[in-house]
Formats: sequence, C-alpha cells, structure tokens
Amino acid sequence: MAWLDALKYDANGLVPAVIQDADTGQVLMVGYMNRESLQRTVETGLCTYWSRSRQKYWVKGETSGHLQHVRRILVDCDADAVLIQVEQVGVACHTGHRSCFYRAAEGESLVEVEPVLVDPEQVYG
Repeated sequence: MAWLDALKYDANGLVPAVIQDADTGQVLMVGYMNRESLQRTVETGLCTYWSRSRQKYWVKGETSGHLQHVRRILVDCDADAVLIQVEQVGVACHTGHRSCFYRAAEGESLVEVEPVLVDPEQVYG
C-alpha cells in the first residue's frame, strides 16, 4: 500500500489517528498509529494502535469487546494525520463513556456532558 509510505510520520514513526463514528460523525477518540499498525488496521478491518506507554500494538476492543470496525480511512492535506471512520461496538472510552471527549470546558471547570454507559470496572477489572 503505497499511501502508507506517503504519510509523514513524526520522529517516533507515528501519526495521530482521529477516530470518528461513521454514522453520527461523533469524534470518539484519538490514538497513534505507525506504518505497521495502519497496515494491520487495513488488513483486519479493526483499528490497531501503537501504545506509546506500553510500547506495543493493541487492537481496540481486544479485551473489552468494544471493537472498532473500519469503514473508511481519510488522510489529511499534509499527510501527517488520519481520520478513521468506524462502526463502534460498545463504548470507545476506557472510562465507560461513548466518546473520550465527554467533558466540556465551562469557565474554569471541566463538566461531564455525557453519561457513563458501561462500568469500567466490569469491563477492565
């Protein structure tokens, strides 16, 4: 896949991946991918990320069952970020919210504007 080589990866070999619900347009999360994780994502149809903290690949939902089925991958104008439109099974956020963007900046505070849909303790232990 030549387009994978055309991407402008950062010094660590990563590009940010914005994950969006293909049906609603809601931004679900942002992760990081390298060439290999993008290739795995394309080949399997499931979002595969590079964990910067754990230094390993991970498939979203591999332990929780909250998978992200890829519908479409878009590359930005500078070729240094990707937008992946997905069918999200369950929730995207490890906190149990549908989206990782569940807090709004209101004045001096962050206010939760979306409910917890899944108890994270039951999903992740």
